[in-house]
Amino acid sequence: QVQLVESGGGLVNPGGSLRLTCAGSGFHLPYYRFGWFRQAPGKEREAVGCIDGDGRSYRGVPMYSASAESRFTISKDYTDNTLHLQIDFLKPEDTARYFCATDLVLNAGPGCAIDPRKYDRWGQGTQVTVAS
Repeated sequence: QVQLVESGGGLVNPGGSLRLTCAGSGFHLPYYRFGWFRQAPGKEREAVGCIDGDGRSYRGVPMYSASAESRFTISKDYTDNTLHLQIDFLKPEDTARYFCATDLVLNAGPGCAIDPRKYDRWGQGTQVTVAS
């Protein structure tokens, strides 16, 4: 059975960094495309970004500066079947539960979706809280 489990969240000071991990089982993770999403209480789930089957990542959350866009880095680890989201220079507004998801499409072409409705399998999420 395909499963995704997120980890790496926690309480961090503003300006700090976190590296979230999405561990996959039941399939060879690097062959698939994935999305990272976040959801704060009372808010809609929004895309942080996604990574396609070729390992190229795309941003999802609207950004208003180049520096803001660069705070989020999505990558795959081919050695241990994991997906990662690196978040640098964390801000209080980054506080949310973060989810990884896959659309279960094997060997898809380049590109990936930032619409959560396009994803079929989700993890349970990991909480990120940014506060002093």
